[in-house]
Amino acid sequence: MTFGFIGTGNMGSALARAARKRLEGRHILLSNRTAAKSEALAKELGGPPSSNQIVADFADYIFLGVKPQMMEELLEELAPILANRKNRFVLVTMAAGLTIADIQRMAGADYPVIRIMPNTPCSIGEGMILYTPGPGVTEEETQAFLEAMSGAGRFALLPERLMDAGSAVAGCGPAFADLFVEALADGGVACGLPRAQALEFAAQMLLGSARLILESGKHPGELKDAVCSPGGTTIQGVRALEEAGFRGAVMDAVIAAWEANGKLK
Repeated sequence: MTFGFIGTGNMGSALARAARKRLEGRHILLSNRTAAKSEALAKELGGPPSSNQIVADFADYIFLGVKPQMMEELLEELAPILANRKNRFVLVTMAAGLTIADIQRMAGADYPVIRIMPNTPCSIGEGMILYTPGPGVTEEETQAFLEAMSGAGRFALLPERLMDAGSAVAGCGPAFADLFVEALADGGVACGLPRAQALEFAAQMLLGSARLILESGKHPGELKDAVCSPGGTTIQGVRALEEAGFRGAVMDAVIAAWEANGKLK
């Protein structure tokens, strides 16, 4: 089983490194517009240097890691190669806003497509990857894909109609979380903490809080209440956030990202 990655930017590279945890380097093909970038990654992963044409001709799973506005041009280039293939393959798209039907139309045929929406924590094996197998993708192909990519993090099956909404939370969310951690650290610095310590405290707090939600199964509101002692300091901080419209601002950020996804089509 060979996985080919066209586009080795931040996300493509992260997914290729995740695949390397389960596949031998010789089964990972890498191509990028800047050849030196994919060649360096190929050397790191122990795989051969490649090209778009080689990936399209030989990979069993072809990852399309280019920006949505570049997808049509790429697939127009690959269409003749895909049409001439005799063996089965699966296209894997991670382009925001482009549906499975869009990819099939651009590729020129109803090829099997898995649509995914990964996020940046995939680079350390802690990603939240949403996926939708399109028509024609077999259960065996889906399971082989999930097993090979399990090193990227947690996978969740999602109906395609909800992919843009899921992307606004899981895909865009790391930027919102980073902003929150930075703001927490800024607050700590304002109170006298050294910058490095303030960042460490804020990041580890967020990591631990997220794991507690996932592993305890408790609602975040319940966990929040457990920290807020009557007349204590935490409830005063919560009050300040509520007065500033914190929850409404976060909801607006998700909705804005979701609306922007729709405009990419």
